[in-house]
Amino acid sequence: MRRPTLEAVAARAGVSRATASRVVNGQTTVAPHIRDAVERAIDELGYVPNSAARSLVTQRTDSIALVVSEPPTRVFSEDPLFSTVIRSASVELEAVNKQVVLMLASSAESHARVERYIAGGHVDGVMLISMHGADPLPAALSRLRVPVVSYGRPAVPVDIPFVDNDNVGGAEAAVRHLLASGRRRIATIAGPLDMIAGQDRLTGYRNVLRDSDRRSIVAVGDFTRESGSIAMRQLLRDDPALDAVFVANDLMAVGALQSLRQAGRRVPEDVAVVGFDDIDAAKYTEPPLTTMRHPVMEQTAALVRLLLGLFSGGPSDPVILPTELIVRESA
Repeated sequence: MRRPTLEAVAARAGVSRATASRVVNGQTTVAPHIRDAVERAIDELGYVPNSAARSLVTQRTDSIALVVSEPPTRVFSEDPLFSTVIRSASVELEAVNKQVVLMLASSAESHARVERYIAGGHVDGVMLISMHGADPLPAALSRLRVPVVSYGRPAVPVDIPFVDNDNVGGAEAAVRHLLASGRRRIATIAGPLDMIAGQDRLTGYRNVLRDSDRRSIVAVGDFTRESGSIAMRQLLRDDPALDAVFVANDLMAVGALQSLRQAGRRVPEDVAVVGFDDIDAAKYTEPPLTTMRHPVMEQTAALVRLLLGLFSGGPSDPVILPTELIVRESA
């Protein structure tokens, strides 16, 4: 069977092809009763607009690039952050008839490929996530004539609107909780220091300890469970008397709990543990993990709203969402 054409829709609705085209392309200069007739004809015929032709008319692709500066092994791993952001962005954009184009950018070659694709006009906007250090992509994309927003404050000085959570304040609340419970020697497993989340959560930890005249005890991980396990063993060697640890994300905290168990340390009796993110697995660790809730779905929804607002000249001010202490048995 041949695909129904726009001419067939126009004939069924009793209007001109130009009028049918205006309805299909979402223009508002059509009387309601005519719009109803065209939409009824579209449903009856099963007409599907040609996306390429429609893009030529509307100058829109209805596609949004979600660019993740991580390798596939990291994106499609045990870390639920990426799947949650991808799923949430897809749901939010589907609600406004747009789709997500997932692009991974973890090498110079993939950076160039992403830049070429976006410069070619294949998407209406870009959402960046998980940027590291001096990543050249934010600056490169900001020079293109396409709206760009960032999940998290960019690590490089570039004028890109962003949505983040209060990483510093969340870390401060976590460490204050440990101090209030009587802990004296509080260590931290920091996230990667080429990422803003890693830097800010370490800053929050140090702020509270500095104000309470306690020394910092720091090991650095990379936001993976394995790195948390290794960092916890390092901390126990460096300071066997430590009685608490703030871990910069929950996956590393899961690894830290494993190393503490292997070392014969009871949690929370010997060492209290607080994580960050409140992933689903935090409720099922042994013991259940006290953590700072990082509102991933809300942050993603805010990111989509920020980007859609840019299309119509909306504000580009940063959006900072609060975190929440979730107290469970580990601290």
